[in-house]
Amino acid sequence: MDSTIAPLALVLVGLVLGAVLVWSWRVIERRRAAVPVRVQPEPMVPPVVVSVLSVLRSAAVLVGDGDAVLDASAPAHALGLVRDDRLVPGELLRMVRAVRRDGRIRDVELVLSRSHSAMPLYVTARVAPVERMVLVLAEDRTRERQVESIRRDFVANVSHELKTPVGALTLLAEAVGEAAEDPQAVRRFAGRMQTESERLTRLVQQVIELSRLQGDELIHEPTSLNITGIVETAVDRVRTDAEARRISLATRNDPDLDVLGSPDQILVAVSNLVENAVAYSPDGGRVAVMSGRSGDRVTITVSDQGIGIPRAELDRIFERFYRVDPARSRSTGGTGLGLSIAKHVAASHGGDITVWSVENQGSSFTLSLPAVPLDTDVLEDDLAQAWTSTDAGNPVVVASRKPEEASP
Repeated sequence: MDSTIAPLALVLVGLVLGAVLVWSWRVIERRRAAVPVRVQPEPMVPPVVVSVLSVLRSAAVLVGDGDAVLDASAPAHALGLVRDDRLVPGELLRMVRAVRRDGRIRDVELVLSRSHSAMPLYVTARVAPVERMVLVLAEDRTRERQVESIRRDFVANVSHELKTPVGALTLLAEAVGEAAEDPQAVRRFAGRMQTESERLTRLVQQVIELSRLQGDELIHEPTSLNITGIVETAVDRVRTDAEARRISLATRNDPDLDVLGSPDQILVAVSNLVENAVAYSPDGGRVAVMSGRSGDRVTITVSDQGIGIPRAELDRIFERFYRVDPARSRSTGGTGLGLSIAKHVAASHGGDITVWSVENQGSSFTLSLPAVPLDTDVLEDDLAQAWTSTDAGNPVVVASRKPEEASP
């Protein structure tokens, strides 16, 4: 073969092979492009799981790949855990990602801010893997935190209040021992011991009463009762003390006023209001107790000509152990629990308490309770106006809440 033909043949063969290889590569690429890419689908939430989440009282969230929320219960939205199919709390989102990485169950406590309230939400959450998803179960512990805080404050306040009469009794007992040879001093110290022991007894009784009211919001066996008898009994309880200080007691009661509830509790509430009115009235003053009907409500109004309540303190008078005049409360044996007890009684009966007051002129407290429906129309009885004009008084302050909102 000619020496020039051989190289040309090799070049020709190379070109043919190159063309074949290029054509084969293009065919393979076309086939590869024609085959659809298999994308891992987002995990589907079984219908039974959706049903379970819808009935859970706990906040529940199922999170898929890419941190997308696959499903969330209504409480989860209410707590603000989910917005626009995304987890809102950053700490909770970080926990979800950690669980997705290593598959370990984690527990976390969250403090969430609320746009409509200065009080934060306290939430505990458990984050756990469920197949390819991550489940978040959260519980609102805000109420428990509040109850625990109230309990601590209550115990601290009770301890503080008990120290005064107990300490006084201890000192008086020592004084009696040292004055054994002085009958007049012994009688004087014994009288003071009796006063302190009565104060201690009253405090313990009211603490027990308040604890019972807080622990039993519902009236289990309500009975229909007439308010007139309740008011007369409450006034009779303070009549002796009032006469000793020349305080006149005026009453005006509609005889046809019936409410449904606990006679003992309502008597305690009315008695506390009347006792406060007498305790804070000057000698020779006047206390008026009036009951009437206003629409579907029975109202009991207790008015006095006492020291009144400063505007700045109106919002606090229903707090436990709060006293407008601590020195006067000590001298009268007041515990600072009477109005708090009355508030709880009103709330447990679906009622409320309002107060009107002018400093150095007097106060009027009105207990309002749902009336037993009447079979016949009865004209509303306009309550007699108190001797102090209400035109210049402090605004009425509603001091109660519905039974389900009442503090423990």
